[in-house]
Amino acid sequence: MTDNVDNQTGGTKPFSHVSVMRDEVVSVLSEVPDGLVVDATLGGAGHASALLAVNEGLSILGLDQDEQALAAAGTRLAPHGDRVTLRHTRFDGLADAVRSLGHTQLSGALFDLGVSSPQLDHADRGFSFRNDGPLDMRMDRSKGITAAGFVNTIDEGSLIGILRRNSDERQAPRIAKAIVANRPFSTTAQLADVVRDAVPAAVRRKGGHPARKTFQALRIEINEELDILEDAIQQALDLLAPQGRCAVLSYHSGEDRIVKRLFRDEAGEAPRQRPELPPPPGNEPTVRLLWRGARKPSEAEIERNPRSEAARFRAVEKLAEVA
Repeated sequence: MTDNVDNQTGGTKPFSHVSVMRDEVVSVLSEVPDGLVVDATLGGAGHASALLAVNEGLSILGLDQDEQALAAAGTRLAPHGDRVTLRHTRFDGLADAVRSLGHTQLSGALFDLGVSSPQLDHADRGFSFRNDGPLDMRMDRSKGITAAGFVNTIDEGSLIGILRRNSDERQAPRIAKAIVANRPFSTTAQLADVVRDAVPAAVRRKGGHPARKTFQALRIEINEELDILEDAIQQALDLLAPQGRCAVLSYHSGEDRIVKRLFRDEAGEAPRQRPELPPPPGNEPTVRLLWRGARKPSEAEIERNPRSEAARFRAVEKLAEVA
């Protein structure tokens, strides 16, 4: 994901992040009415910086629960002065953050979901199965349970459910049983090794590291990513001004299913139990889909940035208010 940001955050390590589908995101959001755009997952501020550069009528409210990311973004966006406001919050704090600025409507909203390259590449964050470090995985390290605390206490049945729900892990029973049998864990390498050994050899020989899905599932659960996603996007949709747009980049099927269903519902295209009957009152569309299906990164982008391959991009535009 790298925007070639080389800012020192916290005095030790750079926060370097490549923005996925940056040109496509900017193209969608640069056409909204003048006003406030929320970047609900600010990260290294690559999308926000590009958007501010192409549309002088826009200002940015950047949200992130990762203080390291906010520090890097603040440095990067400083040349834009008072067109930028940053808030340390999860994206389900979107509406409160908007209203704290005295705004009642948004021109646009962006959600770039998942984990950033710095969070994966810095071993001390505990997100990566490739880099040994403390088993943490919290986006906001000031609160919440660590991944170590979580896997060391959860029961086997609940862990199976989490692995299936958050990462479609077919080997969930084997992996959960091995994790429970080998507790306690304190480092990412310990967990990655146990997961690898729990997976049958035939499975290990294909599809990348066998711990990838387990780490994804745990990260999603620790940070409540799926639990808060629909509410956060709904907050953004409710605040959009007519012709305002909401754009979402998702990186796995669980996220994309939520986004797809919510956008279809708001566009009045949800499947009905009785298709031959008109939709019930109150189901009028509030947005239009800007395109059908999900757009994907180009082959050239995937070659430059392999981590972008899983990205799926969807966007909607708010309809004019009905009198």
